[in-house]
Amino acid sequence: MKTITNKTFDEERALYAERDILVKDCSFDGPADGESAFKEGRDVAVDHCFFNLRYPFWHDAGLKIEHSEMTGLCRAALWYSKNVEIINTKLHGIKALRECANIKMRGCDIISPEFGWSVRGIEMEDCTAESEYFMMRAERLTFRDVRMKGKYSFQYITDSVFENCVFDTKDAFWHAKNITVRNSTVKGEYLAWYSENITFENCKIIGTQPLCYCKNLKLIHCEMVDTDLSFERSDVEATLTAPIVSIKNPMSGHIYVPEAGEIIMDIDEAKGEIIIGQKEGGKQ
Repeated sequence: MKTITNKTFDEERALYAERDILVKDCSFDGPADGESAFKEGRDVAVDHCFFNLRYPFWHDAGLKIEHSEMTGLCRAALWYSKNVEIINTKLHGIKALRECANIKMRGCDIISPEFGWSVRGIEMEDCTAESEYFMMRAERLTFRDVRMKGKYSFQYITDSVFENCVFDTKDAFWHAKNITVRNSTVKGEYLAWYSENITFENCKIIGTQPLCYCKNLKLIHCEMVDTDLSFERSDVEATLTAPIVSIKNPMSGHIYVPEAGEIIMDIDEAKGEIIIGQKEGGKQ
């Protein structure tokens, strides 16, 4: 493996199409303001590097990035790349990950609007993220111990699992399909409208008007806090562990809840059954 250490690069396509290379303690910055440093690379390892220029990792395969920093000026850092591992790295530029496949991230700090669009297969563990439209139209996400804050996250995603996560995000999971969320906290307005085949298990859900217009919605031993006008026009099977503010017009299914502040059933199509003070199966 070719090794490059302690150098600064600012020219256009500085390491274009490199193969089997380790780049360590280097900076990609400078007055030439060159773009696309590692474009079309194969089997590239990057360790303790600093990126302050645009588009460094496009069309790469077999990429490992660790202990590095991508600043706010390092926009669109990874596009059209596959088989990528990112460890203990800051990704702070807009659109940092898009149209990529087979990504593993661990211990990363993400501050990036429009992060993760149309990614196919991403494992993320012990990361923090601030973003808008986070992971839109992505598929096959596996998240563990991820803390995310922003707006409009996980819209149109499919076939994904989230465990031990904390999400503070408005309009999350809209139009999402085939999703499981376990042992997590999800805070924000208008959660998961128009979703299909979404399950929340042992979760805390916080915020107004959640889970409306859903198909095949399941809640298993969940707590809902400050959730008014919940389940409007949804097909739902739910077992709730704490009182709920209000429920409105569930279309079908059963909702078991200790107490409801208000139940609104004012359209003929709403046939969902709300069972107060009983656990699923009819037991007290």
